[in-house]
Amino acid sequence: MHILVNGVRLFVDVANVGLVPGPEGMREKPTLLMLHGGPGFDHVPFKEAFAQLADVAQVVFYDHRGNGRSEGDDPATWTLAQWADDVKGLCDALGLVRPIVCGLSFGGFVAQAYATRYPGHPGKLILLSTAARIDFPTVFSAFARVGGPEVGAIAESYWTNPTAEGRALFIECCVPFYRHRRDRPAADLSRVIMRTEVALHFNGPRNEHGRFDFRADLGRLRCPVLLMAGEHDPIAPMPLVEEIAAAIPAHLLRFERLSECGHDIHGDDPERVFGVMRAFIAGPDASAV
Repeated sequence: MHILVNGVRLFVDVANVGLVPGPEGMREKPTLLMLHGGPGFDHVPFKEAFAQLADVAQVVFYDHRGNGRSEGDDPATWTLAQWADDVKGLCDALGLVRPIVCGLSFGGFVAQAYATRYPGHPGKLILLSTAARIDFPTVFSAFARVGGPEVGAIAESYWTNPTAEGRALFIECCVPFYRHRRDRPAADLSRVIMRTEVALHFNGPRNEHGRFDFRADLGRLRCPVLLMAGEHDPIAPMPLVEEIAAAIPAHLLRFERLSECGHDIHGDDPERVFGVMRAFIAGPDASAV
């Protein structure tokens, strides 16, 4: 379905019911709003995996403005500020109060933008495999470490000067190293709607990708935060994740380092990732922290 939010129709899909029968009548599950990675992707690559959280939450997926099946063709609106405002606007349109907002990778950038612009709005925040800012030399070194010099050079070539051809080569040669477990299949991107123009608008040191920095604002968060990251993540290397952890008030933060995971932590160690997420979703809210 499409929901009108801030002048554009965002594609939204709901994985399960939110109202379920219990021993004392009907029980309303908390809402988990999922923010996909990219930009230039859609919600499809992680939908099947995260839909399994339907036992503890009503899971809502959507495509960011300009991405996937959502409207929004004006490049001037492809900004973290606008994408963050769309999170708040979508919650308002759906009547979501104190949502649990989960951002993966680029979705984590959007989640941080939303939570720092509207610190009183989320009930809980989950940040997976993301960073508060991007230090490109650290990223290039991480790709070379996990994939070898050629993979590191391809990553550096694309991120330094994003082009459509460079992105295609990056997806082919570098994205497979998002998973550390080589015995597990890489994420299936065959069904993804690609919007390369959105990625080229955002990516690289000369674009917003190289300018955003949430470190000074994360101290204003008011809700519990779960931060999870893989030790072998080349695109959000652990030193950059540690900057998020250092910036968030310690009493709000649960930080999980995953020693045998890359960027796709839910693919490398689904049992631990979803076990921790279930416990966090069922745990105390901000009023009890």
